[in-house]
Amino acid sequence: MNIENAQVQMRKGILEFCILHIISRGEVYASDMLDELTSARIMVVEGTLYPLLTRLKNAGLLDYKWVESTSGPPRKYYILTDLGRHSLESLDETWHELSESVNAIVNKAAQYHKPANGSTPVVPLVDPTPPANA
Repeated sequence: MNIENAQVQMRKGILEFCILHIISRGEVYASDMLDELTSARIMVVEGTLYPLLTRLKNAGLLDYKWVESTSGPPRKYYILTDLGRHSLESLDETWHELSESVNAIVNKAAQYHKPANGSTPVVPLVDPTPPANA
């Protein structure tokens, strides 16, 4: 297993969800999204953001408006559409269910303590106790 690849895929899997959340707070400029995603260590490549924003716009989840800037060309600010808000609500439900499920699996590992010698504990795949009526 390539750990770095798995980590990248995990981040990519939640990128759209995070972008929709950022935009749900109000009108947002793409570079501000990029800054937040980068500081949260979700994404660091600018070339990933713009195609994703275009895909979300084409899907009807967000829109944008141009705002004149005093320090250069007009800026494109993104906003969620009604469909985007409803989609985000559904994704929120899925996220909460998924995170609870993953946490339940991950936290189960806490039940198995490492032996004093530092070796990995052996976890039986099948209960070795025979059924009572066997």
